[in-house]
Amino acid sequence: MNLRNVAIIAHVDHGKTTLVDQLFRQSGTFRDNQRVEERAMDSNDLEKERGITILAKPTSVEWEGTRINIVDTPGHADFGGEVERILSMVDGVILLVDSSEGAMPQTKFVTGKALKLGLRPIVVVNKIDRPDERIQEVLDEVFDLFVSLDATDEQLDFPVLYASGRNGYANEDSSLREGTLRPLFQKIVDHVPPPSLEVDAPFTFLVTLLDRDNFLGRILTGRVQSGTVKVNQPIHALDMSGKVIETGRASKIMTFQGLERVPTDEARAGDIISLAGLTVATVSNTISDTSVSDAIQAQPIDPPTLSMRFAVNDSPMAGREGSKVTSRMIRDRLEREAESNVAIKVTESEDRDSFEVAGRGELQLGVLIETMRREGFELGISRPRVLFGEDENGKKTEPYETVVIDVDDEFSGTVVDKMNQRKGEMTDMRPSGGGKTRITFSAPSRGLIGYHGEFLSDTRGTGIMNRLFEKYGPHKGNIEGRKNGVLISNGNGEAQSYALGPLEERGILFVGHGEALYEGMIVGENAKTDDLEVNPMKAKQLTNFRASGGKDDAVRLTPPKKMTLEQAIAYIDDDEMVEVTPTKIRLRKRHLDPHERKKASRAKAAA
Repeated sequence: MNLRNVAIIAHVDHGKTTLVDQLFRQSGTFRDNQRVEERAMDSNDLEKERGITILAKPTSVEWEGTRINIVDTPGHADFGGEVERILSMVDGVILLVDSSEGAMPQTKFVTGKALKLGLRPIVVVNKIDRPDERIQEVLDEVFDLFVSLDATDEQLDFPVLYASGRNGYANEDSSLREGTLRPLFQKIVDHVPPPSLEVDAPFTFLVTLLDRDNFLGRILTGRVQSGTVKVNQPIHALDMSGKVIETGRASKIMTFQGLERVPTDEARAGDIISLAGLTVATVSNTISDTSVSDAIQAQPIDPPTLSMRFAVNDSPMAGREGSKVTSRMIRDRLEREAESNVAIKVTESEDRDSFEVAGRGELQLGVLIETMRREGFELGISRPRVLFGEDENGKKTEPYETVVIDVDDEFSGTVVDKMNQRKGEMTDMRPSGGGKTRITFSAPSRGLIGYHGEFLSDTRGTGIMNRLFEKYGPHKGNIEGRKNGVLISNGNGEAQSYALGPLEERGILFVGHGEALYEGMIVGENAKTDDLEVNPMKAKQLTNFRASGGKDDAVRLTPPKKMTLEQAIAYIDDDEMVEVTPTKIRLRKRHLDPHERKKASRAKAAA
């Protein structure tokens, strides 16, 4: 059978997953009357809630005698570790670009990786039915992007289709607004080469993705690079240096059919398969026939730039809301994550009750924390910190990001001012049509921690910010953090309206009447710059006297400010933590005892 392996790459929200849905429908993968959720490829709960792709997923459709393996990849830079490995499994890419937004930071990131591997993209200008489309300018942007990424003449001669993924049509003529995706299927078959791999050589296979199944154990996914593999064939796993780490049998081989994994007896070079039967092998290991001793070279992964401390929850509420609270459980879960997600690194602290988890960005680590809390874990999470480096002269360096911001013209001055305070340098500013401006900055990652919430407030929720790791550059010196102090509970008990009423005048409250509190817990933001210990549990003294009209009881509280997990992590300072449980997100001081806090702040000032 004819075979094509292709990945769909794009910036977040440019319509990859929706387009794959339509490819399924029009290839007959789904029956006409079959009920299928929208964005069927985003199968994980967090993907559905956030409307983003987090995990790369292979799938397969058949079209007129050709089998097309399609890999839907994440669009967020934080999950770039997935994209880099996926591209080594395919022979072509479909580059999807929004007809209005054009080439964005993540477009540049994924396209650069694809061009470096020698892949020749098919460019699809998507969402051409948008009223603010600017098709020709977007095409020019894509061409300029290819030139800036040192594309070869062959890669610059890319085919273009104009599509609406949601409405299910693609055409070579940009003026048409009807039809089917037949031109796209045809372009994949004509433009993407079939795998040119050795079928007669011994079996080799590079592990690209790893997941688990309750019945089959480890499932390793990747592309067969050479030879043939049959069920129960003896195989072994090699690490990057060629050392044998495990020997076993291919107990189950599965190929992809639509969204399903389907068992098969045999797989050949070029097939994208999942394999079960090994217990130790992991991502970037080579699985091969026992006669093979050379490992396949895996793509190097960009290093992590940000880390957070995951600690055992030691608050007075520990163990009440979650079922997984010990350091051993946390360690096992983090090690499992690091195994399947090569962009994450885990190191244990000396006291053995906390772990330093390094990754690509706040979103990636936030998704990991949210997943763990849903699994029943309780954790104490520190403020994110960037990972510094050193240049050849021994000078300190730090990670920088390219930040592309689209805002209404009236907010552009505020955004530029805020980015300057965070040591960002403006590199480009241009009108993007419809009363909007696109501003590009080069900014240290350190200054961007916690800015997103403030940015949304400054732009009244209309601004769009995209970030992408750029380089390690010179250290920018001190960057001012949060300006306001916090209100700290001075004891244990329940919050009382009688006490919270007067505290509202001091700042913004994070807790409401009846909530359980403990000493050292943060209950609000102080309007001033210093921290303030308060008593939110003070109840009204009962007397025999009653006020006329029941005025004493009329304490009307403003609803407390409730933070999401990401907002809480971005808000806290270096001496604070977020207590994360399956049901609650609380803010607290690292040292709950006020004397310990004073001692720690004196030690910090002396240092």
